[in-house]
Amino acid sequence: MAIREIVKANKQKIPAEEAVELALKSSMVLVAKGKKVLTFRIKAGALQGGVQKEELAKAIVGPSGNLRAPAIRTGKTLIVGFHPDLFEERLS
Repeated sequence: MAIREIVKANKQKIPAEEAVELALKSSMVLVAKGKKVLTFRIKAGALQGGVQKEELAKAIVGPSGNLRAPAIRTGKTLIVGFHPDLFEERLS
């Protein structure tokens, strides 16, 4: 995997609105929450399965009001949060 851009979360904050916009440019968002991994599917910029933007925002935005870290975009998938199995599966 070639790294094209690194953004340090402590230097460049991504506020909630921008985080949701970034997520909606993906085709899938995988969010690690504890031992669970939430999957959001997106088609043509619209959330699928009756999911609302507020639900997506709640999953990807931390208590600071910014995109949770770590956040990795690989291809058309955005991965938010850390889960070792998810990282191994998606980034190997």
